[in-house]
Amino acid sequence: MRLRIFTEPQMGASYETQLRVAKATEDLGFDAFFRSDHYLTMLGGTGEPGPTDSWVTLGALARETSRIRLGTMVTAATFRLPGPLAISVAQVDQMSGGRVDLGLGAGWFEQEHTAYGIPFPSTRERFERLEEQLRIVTGLWRTPAGETFSFSGEHYTLADSPGLPKPVRPDGPPVIVGGVGAKRTPRLAVQYADEYNVPFRPLKDTGGAFDRVRAAYQDRGRTKPLVYSVAQTVCCGRDEAEVRRRADAIGQDVAELRQGGLAGTPGELVEKIGRFGELGAECVYLQVLDMDDLDQLELLASEVLGKV
Repeated sequence: MRLRIFTEPQMGASYETQLRVAKATEDLGFDAFFRSDHYLTMLGGTGEPGPTDSWVTLGALARETSRIRLGTMVTAATFRLPGPLAISVAQVDQMSGGRVDLGLGAGWFEQEHTAYGIPFPSTRERFERLEEQLRIVTGLWRTPAGETFSFSGEHYTLADSPGLPKPVRPDGPPVIVGGVGAKRTPRLAVQYADEYNVPFRPLKDTGGAFDRVRAAYQDRGRTKPLVYSVAQTVCCGRDEAEVRRRADAIGQDVAELRQGGLAGTPGELVEKIGRFGELGAECVYLQVLDMDDLDQLELLASEVLGKV
C-alpha cells in the first residue's frame, strides 16, 4: 500500500509552508506530495495569506525535491484551457524528471469561481468540458514529435497543434479521475484514467464505487491496469488525548472522523487502511489539514507507513 500526503493549501498556507511539508514527505518515506487546486477556503478561516496556484507551486517543488511524486487532487477543468494546462503539466513533469500525476475533475465550488471571475457553467456542461479536456490533454501529450494534433468539440477546438512540450513518458503523466457518480465517472475513469480515486467516503460506499468502475472496466473491454485509490482525512495520535487535540485543531469531530475518515491511534489507522486494501485500494491519500503539524507526519511515518 502506498501512502501519499494530500494538502489543502487554500485554507491558509504559503509556499514556504508547502515546501516544509513536501520535504518532510520526501524525507519520511511517503510516496507523494499532492495538493488541492482551489482558490478559496471552504472549511472556515480567512485562508490568509491567500491561495497559491497549484501548478506554479508544483513547478517549484519539482526543483526542491528529488524522489516523491507530485500532483493535484484535483485540478478543475473550469480553471484552465486544456492546451495551456497540457503545457503546464508537461513542463512540471520535465522539471521533476517525470514525477508528476494529473488529477482532473469537473470543478464544483461555485463560490471560488465567482470570487475570482471564473465562469461556472451547469453540471452537465462542466462534465462535457472535463471529457473534452481529458481527450485534448492526453492527445497533445501522445502526439508523436513532428506531428500535429487537432480536435473539434462542443467547447474546444484545436487546429494543427505541435503538441509541445512533451512530458517525460511517451504516453504522458498518469491521469487520475475521482468521484462516486454512478454513470459518467466510471465511464470517464475507464476510458481516460490511469487511476480511479474515491474521495472521503466510508468503506461501504467505497466498495460500491469500486464495483461500479470494475463493471465499466469489463463492459468496455479495457485491458490496461487501473489503479484504485482513496482519499481520507487523517487525524492520528499516540493516545486519545492527542487524537482529540489534533481534531480540535482542524475543527473536526473525532467520532465523525473515525466514521468517515482515518482517525485514531496508529493501530486503528493500520487496521482501517488494511480494510480499504481488502476492497482493492492500492494507494491512500492522507488529507493533512494542519500543515504546521509535522509531528503528525513523523508519527504516521514511524507507526503506520511501514505496517500497511
